[in-house]
Amino acid sequence: MHRLLVALLAALDAVIAAAVGVAAALVPLTLLWVFGLGTPVWAALWPASAAVWQAGHLVPHAISLPAAYLASAGVPADAASFTLSLAPLAYASFTAVFAARSGRRAARAGAWVTGVVSSGAVFAVLCALVWLTSRTTIDAVHGWQAVLLPTMVFLLPALAGAVSAAWSDGDDGVVDRLHDRIDRLPGAWRALPALALRGAAIVLVGLLGLGAAALVLALLVRGGEVIALYEAGNMNAVGVVLVSLGQIAYLPTLVIWAMSFVAGPGFAVGAGTAVSPSGTQLGVVPGIPILGALPESTPSWLLVVVILPIAVAAFAGWALRSRLAASGDQDAVGARLALTGAVAVLSALGTALLAVLASGSIGPDRLAQTGPAPGPVALAVGVEALVGAGILLLSPRRQDDLPTPAADVPAPVATVENPLPVWPPIGRSSFADDLEGAAPRTPRRAGHGRAADEDGRETAPIEPGHVGGLLGADAVGRSDSPGSPIADETETAPIEPGPMSGGAGQDRTADPDADGDADGRR
Repeated sequence: MHRLLVALLAALDAVIAAAVGVAAALVPLTLLWVFGLGTPVWAALWPASAAVWQAGHLVPHAISLPAAYLASAGVPADAASFTLSLAPLAYASFTAVFAARSGRRAARAGAWVTGVVSSGAVFAVLCALVWLTSRTTIDAVHGWQAVLLPTMVFLLPALAGAVSAAWSDGDDGVVDRLHDRIDRLPGAWRALPALALRGAAIVLVGLLGLGAAALVLALLVRGGEVIALYEAGNMNAVGVVLVSLGQIAYLPTLVIWAMSFVAGPGFAVGAGTAVSPSGTQLGVVPGIPILGALPESTPSWLLVVVILPIAVAAFAGWALRSRLAASGDQDAVGARLALTGAVAVLSALGTALLAVLASGSIGPDRLAQTGPAPGPVALAVGVEALVGAGILLLSPRRQDDLPTPAADVPAPVATVENPLPVWPPIGRSSFADDLEGAAPRTPRRAGHGRAADEDGRETAPIEPGHVGGLLGADAVGRSDSPGSPIADETETAPIEPGPMSGGAGQDRTADPDADGDADGRR
């Protein structure tokens, strides 16, 4: 595909991602304003929608409440200014998934660098436009944060998706060269980078699944408290819908909180608080209904939940064990040690990143510290992944469990009416190489001109004339070798006896001159 077309399509992806994200904040607020307050005031509605979208893309907001509001609401003056930086990660999740798909499409079109750069630049321009048109005196946002942070939320997943597609499909560029370098590594070391990423992905996805399950269980157990907080808020229908939509936007954030709880260190809801399996210490909690799911206390036996992350890591080790053995080096102890350590380190780094994204400030004073602490959570997950993956990857394998190498089956040869002699497999016979006089060919990796048989083994591409050089004219049922009775002669089909124009069963070979007229008519 032409690079200009790839750039235009990638730019369109960036526009769609930004427009859908802003609309996801603007449309609900508009409907709630219409049905709750009457005629919308666009001068206030657009800045509010833009602020929600920016907060969902990790942009911190410095809130300064006016004096009139402080007097009417009874808020103390020292709480008039605070920072709101806890992100509703539903917006960032949508942008990241959409960007990764855009990057993969650009890579499959053959111009992933062009696509990623084009889409990232367009998304940055849109972020700048949103910031320039939504500034208010109440909500202060730094321009570089309003542009850089949402752009990174789009650009990094787009780059990851593009590199992933280029790694699997090839790009005839830097990714292919890196892939070829890794392919030259000996034995199991060749597969180690891909297996490490696969194992870390399994651990992170498993931990997020455990966090989601823990959140659902907490809502079931503490559902009465959640409903009580809704009732205590004295909200009308519009207020209930608005609060519920806001909590839905924070669901990915709460899942990461629950994941930190399952991992062991837990999280905080304000300075000096802790919610973890080893104990819970809470002070005054904001009256947000979803926070009613927080446990008032945790029994000591709940520490048993840390076994679950170890089990997830053990599953990752089991998934990698057979793939590592299939690399052909069954006794690669060093490779297995390196793979175990790489899975643990990558899992810890991924968990630390998630903890950073899911922490921030939700109010003044003690509410400036909420969410999991990245360091302790990353350390806990790293140790759990090291133990769980090491149990399976470093344990000895029985001989019966080792994969049996596939037999070297010759490539199938096309059959004709008369059976042909069985020749050695094309590309593996020294006789064939001598016959052709060609230098050995080095196949490229799959997807870029490299042929592979049904078992996944790579074979050299068949050059034009190679089959003919091996099989000769026998492939079509004749021979040109010396001494052949039909050498250098024109091959004709035999004349079958049967009804002819001269009568049934007529013998046309008795007199050579009898066919003169017929030959002339031919």
